[in-house]
Amino acid sequence: MNWLKGTLIAIVILAVVGGGGFILYNVAYAAGDADGYDDGYLAGHKVGYALGEEDGYSDGYALGQDEGYALGEADGYEDGYEDGVEAGVGHGYTLRDPTYGEAVAFLSLDMTDRNEYDEDTYVCSHFARDVCNNAEAAGWRCAFVLLDFPEVGHSIIAFDTIDRGLVYFEPQFDDEVTVIIGRSYAQLNNYLPPPYPDIVLDVLIIW
Repeated sequence: MNWLKGTLIAIVILAVVGGGGFILYNVAYAAGDADGYDDGYLAGHKVGYALGEEDGYSDGYALGQDEGYALGEADGYEDGYEDGVEAGVGHGYTLRDPTYGEAVAFLSLDMTDRNEYDEDTYVCSHFARDVCNNAEAAGWRCAFVLLDFPEVGHSIIAFDTIDRGLVYFEPQFDDEVTVIIGRSYAQLNNYLPPPYPDIVLDVLIIW
């Protein structure tokens, strides 16, 4: 009977030790599994985030660059075009050449010829300048014309009319005038001869 009792005790001891070991195994496994999951999750999250961030940045940068360039190019073109037109023309609109009738009508309404000639402060170049500025403000293209005489010069204006071509006008009187190199300006236009030679040597047209 002693051997049976010893056997039962051994079985009990094995059961206790085995059961305890199983319990400890389960506890250790659970703890290890949890720690491993946590560590693996954190490591995987960092790697995945880094890869995702890199890919997302590259894709986002490329897309943003394309869209940004397109938008910037469009805005830049529009802004540059408007600034260029304004800088090139001066007032943001396009001047055009008048018909002969439109040029004459403009001069009849322009009051520059009412200004008083003064040898010290207001001479032919001022008349021509003011008519050109007024014509531009009205939308007409007008030329400042410098006539070169042997001793002095004289300033008039011109319109490149669309029906009669280039036509000269005397801004002090609004007269249509004739200009021929080698001829007297006064004689060509029935003006009193000036106190200096007025043979036209050259004609400078400034648009």
